[in-house]
Amino acid sequence: MPDVAPQLAALLSRLIGGELPVGLRAWDGSTAGQDTGPKVVLSSRRALRRLLWNPGELGLARAYVSGDLDVEGDLTEGLRRCWNLFRSGKLRRPQLGASEWAEIVRLAVRLGVLGPRPAPPPEEARPTGRLHTRLRDRAVIAHHYDLGNDFYQLVLDETMAYSCAYFTDPAQSLADAQRAKLDLVCRRLGLRPGMRFLDVGCGWGSLLLHAAEHYGVVATGITLSEQQAAHVRAEITERDLPAEVLLLDYRDLDDEPYDAIASLEMGEHVGAGNYPRYASTLFRMLRPGGRLLLQQMSRGEVAPGGGAFIESYIAPDMTMVPIGETLSRLETAGFEIREVRAMREHYVPTVRAWAENLEKNADQVPPGWLRVWRLYLAGGALAFEENRMGVNQILAAKTTVDGRA
Repeated sequence: MPDVAPQLAALLSRLIGGELPVGLRAWDGSTAGQDTGPKVVLSSRRALRRLLWNPGELGLARAYVSGDLDVEGDLTEGLRRCWNLFRSGKLRRPQLGASEWAEIVRLAVRLGVLGPRPAPPPEEARPTGRLHTRLRDRAVIAHHYDLGNDFYQLVLDETMAYSCAYFTDPAQSLADAQRAKLDLVCRRLGLRPGMRFLDVGCGWGSLLLHAAEHYGVVATGITLSEQQAAHVRAEITERDLPAEVLLLDYRDLDDEPYDAIASLEMGEHVGAGNYPRYASTLFRMLRPGGRLLLQQMSRGEVAPGGGAFIESYIAPDMTMVPIGETLSRLETAGFEIREVRAMREHYVPTVRAWAENLEKNADQVPPGWLRVWRLYLAGGALAFEENRMGVNQILAAKTTVDGRA
């Protein structure tokens, strides 16, 4: 039988209308494609079988997470090469009609690839029930955030902030950049001692703890993650802070209004259908004259959930929309938009610092999850770098009846 890799490369080149942007090595040791740079390694026929059953991003993700497909060299550079060529129009996304499928099947038969559908990797999320019910939302949050506090301590910095940092100096450490972000949020909210402050989707409490410790507020945070709540409660006790964390859905908030509210990168998880309720809840919980600081990722109408990989392995049911849609929803809820600050460039070094931490501690991460997070962080940093995703801080106010904010 002829070498596998050249046969695959020839077919792929016809489907995408040009040469492969990366190298290729098949399970028989044969190679094709680029001689330098990243190389895609197919360790078994099962990698192609996954692609036959699920052509496109999901099949590739399953092959990579399972280890049936690997990448030698710089994963980010491999993704960048592919994105750049497709965006420039030098390569096209395969359009699989009857003749293309016939050619694919003929090659699959020759290579012995045909077979039953492989089981998805165990790291893949399988949420059930109606979209964005309380039960499903809790399960989805648990899939991502309850991997374990020990895991996130390997990836994040000492502040345990899991959102875009604010780099005031390129040489700044991630921890210092996160503290700069926390200070930026607190200053923009105008926090002062004795104010009641609410953090919706508080994560591991970085903002909640910072605001209570350095700005003297009485802080309340809510999360759906039991692991996060346990971590924050331990920190509150150790530091003896005027703060609390509640294991609570935002839809169940019923406390008296707060002087200031923040919600950092949580709005992406509420869903497009529920966003009006989310925005109206934030408005209801804020006293007249109070401020809201919302930090949220944005994306165009293409793959608003982030794509098949993100939706299957990282954040099922997540929705990202253009910044204009978010502003419109906040205004509809009653807020006055006071300022929008683009943070996109700051997310690139943030995510790459997380990736460096992941690699430093790779021997402590289960292989499947290591692959999930390698792909997640490499793709995420590149999406922000190339402006396929954005992130913004939105400062809004609930004006008084006579218009004061």
